[in-house]
Amino acid sequence: MDTNLFDPKRMTGKLVPITNEDLKYAFVPDPMPPKWAWPTSLWKPLIEARKSLSSLDGTGKHLPNPEILLQPLQSREAQLSSQLEGTYTDPQQQVLFEADPQYPTSKSDPNNAYQEVYNYRRALRLKLDGQIDLPLSLRLVKELHAVLMSGVRGSNQQPGEFREIQNQIGFPARFVPPPPTELPYALDALEKYLHAESDFDPLVRAFLTHYQFEAIHPFRDGNGRVGRLLLSLAIAEWCGLSSQWLYMSPFFEKRKKEYMDLLFNVSAQGAWEAWIKFCLEGVVSQSIDAEKRCDKLLKLQIEFRKTIKGGSVRLSQLIDELFFRPIITVSQYKNRFGVTYPTARLDLKKLEQAGVVQPLEGLDTITYYCSPIYRITYEDIDP
Repeated sequence: MDTNLFDPKRMTGKLVPITNEDLKYAFVPDPMPPKWAWPTSLWKPLIEARKSLSSLDGTGKHLPNPEILLQPLQSREAQLSSQLEGTYTDPQQQVLFEADPQYPTSKSDPNNAYQEVYNYRRALRLKLDGQIDLPLSLRLVKELHAVLMSGVRGSNQQPGEFREIQNQIGFPARFVPPPPTELPYALDALEKYLHAESDFDPLVRAFLTHYQFEAIHPFRDGNGRVGRLLLSLAIAEWCGLSSQWLYMSPFFEKRKKEYMDLLFNVSAQGAWEAWIKFCLEGVVSQSIDAEKRCDKLLKLQIEFRKTIKGGSVRLSQLIDELFFRPIITVSQYKNRFGVTYPTARLDLKKLEQAGVVQPLEGLDTITYYCSPIYRITYEDIDP
């Protein structure tokens, strides 16, 4: 870590010497809230961000079935948050994996990547599905990490436990988080901030917290993904959203270098204004993007229902379920609706002829997928 980049008068913490000969110094962030006066130049971006977020929340909570939007948004978030860490997966193969998860057997097993994305989605759903009922806290953070790291590369890195060794960001180190001796104090201060009242707008507070978590880097591995999971939960809770409608990873991934540089510049130069402005811009961008995807998904659902008008109740139910998981095998359909295998094949053939699903070639089992849902979920939306 180049300590010359840290301005002693403006940096938002302290540099402490460590015994590691290669690293020499680590950075310990000051406790939240920051000693930073809110600039008038950020009022307009904040108002625009809150307006966009409110519009998205209004759209989401008035949906007949909010999961039709939420599930695709979470799929995209899981894939792109993992992509930020260098984990790339094919969306179709990802859904096939999630239909029949298989734990990786080695570090080189390609299933590692699919398991990591799958775990991210599972972690996103912990509070939504009522699997845990915890406030924003260190205990929740550890639960998120335990799910995220379950059965994947790094699963030997103490899932759900804070690190007891020194870590670093980048090789060679671009940033060195607090040493283990300082970690308990930094985490205690973070938890107090999670529970305390704040003078900052709740949306701004969420991005201040995101910076703090990333600066502390409390786990051996998986810090970036846990930080973005926590960010989604904090925005939903602190801004009083009806659900977790806003996901920032697509914006961060698209502007990855800027994202990383701005986080570093907060530590080294106290550049809070640039960081918050960037994040508020992302809120507007992602809110608009999510609303457009919602509009396209709802129109697609209506179109599909018209296509099979007069068909069986089973086909109508399957169309709704395709928005949750846009891929299905004949065997899965058979088991889901309690029909014979020939009936399942016939029903799916009807949907294929109607243009709702298409067969996936080269697989051992007869499998269909809905390509329009894939396109709306994963492809970029025109501005």
